[in-house]
Amino acid sequence: MPIYEYTCQDCHTQFEKFVRSMAADVKVQCPHCGGDDVKKGWSVFGTGGAAGGLGSLATSPASSCNTGGT
Repeated sequence: MPIYEYTCQDCHTQFEKFVRSMAADVKVQCPHCGGDDVKKGWSVFGTGGAAGGLGSLATSPASSCNTGGT
């Protein structure tokens, strides 16, 4: 489910909205003023680093395996 950022053209409030489908024609209203003249943008997302991700692979037990011979 993509997250889009919107800017209200009436009151200039910026807000985000979850959209079920990128192809769906969704009616979006500003949560501040209720206006429907909004401009859609893209929201940037990221993943956490401390709880996992690729950085944790370097400290996993598998990374300490000796692949060389005896």
